[in-house]
Amino acid sequence: MGSMDRSKKRIQLWKKALVHFALCFVMGFFTGFAPHSTATIFSHRRAERQPVTGIGFLPAAPVEQIVEPGGEAVNRSLIEIPGSAAVAAVAPADDSDDSPPPAEGSVEAQPPSRRLLIIVTTTRADDRFQGALLLRLAHTLRLVPPPLLWIVVQAYAETPATAALLRATGVMYRHLTFKENFTDPAAEADHQRNVALSHVEYHRLTGIVHFAGASNAYDLRFFEEIREIEVFGTWPVAMVSTNRKRVVVDGPVCRASRVEGWILKDLSNDKRLLLTGTDMNPKPPKINISGFAFNSSILWDPERWGRPTSLPDTSQDSIKFVHEVILEDETKLKCLPADCSRIMVWHLYTPRAIPLPFHHQSQAKR
Repeated sequence: MGSMDRSKKRIQLWKKALVHFALCFVMGFFTGFAPHSTATIFSHRRAERQPVTGIGFLPAAPVEQIVEPGGEAVNRSLIEIPGSAAVAAVAPADDSDDSPPPAEGSVEAQPPSRRLLIIVTTTRADDRFQGALLLRLAHTLRLVPPPLLWIVVQAYAETPATAALLRATGVMYRHLTFKENFTDPAAEADHQRNVALSHVEYHRLTGIVHFAGASNAYDLRFFEEIREIEVFGTWPVAMVSTNRKRVVVDGPVCRASRVEGWILKDLSNDKRLLLTGTDMNPKPPKINISGFAFNSSILWDPERWGRPTSLPDTSQDSIKFVHEVILEDETKLKCLPADCSRIMVWHLYTPRAIPLPFHHQSQAKR
């Protein structure tokens, strides 16, 4: 009896093994014919395999570039400014939603690319508020959507302190220097503007150039307005002096986007800006450099804008060339905003020297 029981148990074990083998074989056979998309064993890793549905651009980190007079910029990676932004993949916001794939031939709408803004700021060695004003302007420029390049021009001897300030601003910039000495502040300012424009022309930086004084204050909508300029743009500037209690408006009088005339009017006593025929001039009495912006390509491609290429002093005096274009043809000027209906730029007057009290002056004379 014992031998018969053992033989029965062996037969049962073989039957179980054969049944398991047959089940595994059948399951493996039919699994091989099943499509791969129906497998859900690794569905918990689906979030890691999400396809890229969009491309985002991260703002470029601030870059320092000090260009010595007569020398060429060392960092060549910034010649094409719009291409210096880093690219990042943006995953879908909701991992639980399986969105259908786009149909063949369909193109997802991409946001329009913004024009590069080239903001040029000149400096003065005798300005006691220069560091504070540059820092305030930097805080304004940080709020402007990229791409934006800030060009600061300064005498070579004054660069160390300003370079340290610019590195901490978080704004993409280039710090240009010069070694010439000047006794006339206006001539020095024009020379600095020529240094900046020569840099823009040499590197073919395509964008909208605006000369922003360190003491200027801006409405942030202004920077989006000047991005729409095709050739030249102009707008009224309010010049404010707190200690003299004066407000002077300097700029164009516009109808729609066309220039009708120019004004330089003191609003200290007339805050309603009532204009008469005697207030308007056919040409600006003096060009306010903060009241203009222009397409940088006019510096190296004047024929595109209807200018001859053989002009005297164009390469040596770029700011003079810009002034001539502004004065000769007002049809190229676009008023910003339409009808010049609001002030978006203010120039704040600050005294250059600190007046001494009377008792200090008497002691100095002794």
